[in-house]
Amino acid sequence: MIDVKILVATNNTGKLREFKKILLSPGISILSPLDEDISLDIEETGTTLKDNARIKALAFSKLTDHVTLADDSGLFVDALDGDPGVRSARYAGNNATDHERNQKLLDNLQNVPIEKRTAQFKCVIALVDEGGNTSYFSGTCTGSIATESRGSQGFGYDPIFIVDGYNKTMAELTKVEKNKVSHRAKASRSLMQHIETIY
Repeated sequence: MIDVKILVATNNTGKLREFKKILLSPGISILSPLDEDISLDIEETGTTLKDNARIKALAFSKLTDHVTLADDSGLFVDALDGDPGVRSARYAGNNATDHERNQKLLDNLQNVPIEKRTAQFKCVIALVDEGGNTSYFSGTCTGSIATESRGSQGFGYDPIFIVDGYNKTMAELTKVEKNKVSHRAKASRSLMQHIETIY
């Protein structure tokens, strides 16, 4: 039977909620930095999602005895040559709100026809075990960018990302629906398979 405590290395409450739902399983305890009295703000200096996930996971893992995971996610828009990509969280400036980031993206796509607004949400999870070894798990969700924000669920770019096969934005999906198709859910399912074989 699985018996493991996992620290999720994020200060993003939305991500933490999703990981708690996706990784809900007997024997797995999900801890937040707040639970461990850890306050750490990591500068994401990597050039890839994998780099940034590793940077965060390793930094937090040094402050605890627990298995530690961190993810980095990004929205890659084809008409913008893959932007905002790795810089998704900082697309409209370091202190921008989700609304400001979404609005900047919509403004940059203002003259792009709907059939050319294809995009992908991508996620890479880095898992650091008790011995300091790092494993990686990835997931992709394909879709397109809406012409306006829709929906009140989720966070980040969810209100402007239309999921392939749904004709709904990620923010219009139920939590159950989102946790079936999201990039983070897909990466987490691969992570779960790994955890089940190790612990």
